Amino acid sequence: MFVTDSLSPSSPLGRPCRHEALLTLPAQEAHVSAARHFAADLLETWSVPASERDSAVLIVDELTANAARYGRERMSLLLVLDDGTLHIVVTDSGVAVDRHRPDIAPDEHGRGTGIVQYLAQSTEVHQTRGGREVRACLRCSS
Repeated sequence: MFVTDSLSPSSPLGRPCRHEALLTLPAQEAHVSAARHFAADLLETWSVPASERDSAVLIVDELTANAARYGRERMSLLLVLDDGTLHIVVTDSGVAVDRHRPDIAPDEHGRGTGIVQYLAQSTEVHQTRGGREVRACLRCSS
């Protein structure tokens, strides 16, 4: 596990501080809870209000669960709180996944991305050379 956390001081104009943290873990379902607890503890330290923190932790849970399931080697969770917006970025070393899987009952899987899209103000998915990157942005009052 690799963790970094940095804080940029507030600007002379009185803008809020920018917080940034990165967690890198093996892409295994056993590590999803570590990502979830990391996010919950960090967002509490950053004074993110409880209701927004709960939404963010649920987004982290869904995105890291997908990364663990479909990634091959590593997954990374990047959290950036900047000017009242929490950016949640999860990357993995996997490839794009076919949404329709006939071997899985529709009521068993597939709600995660819908939950993320409901909770987040915006979401993006990009396939990169190294894998997949999913971004979700959530407004946070402070």
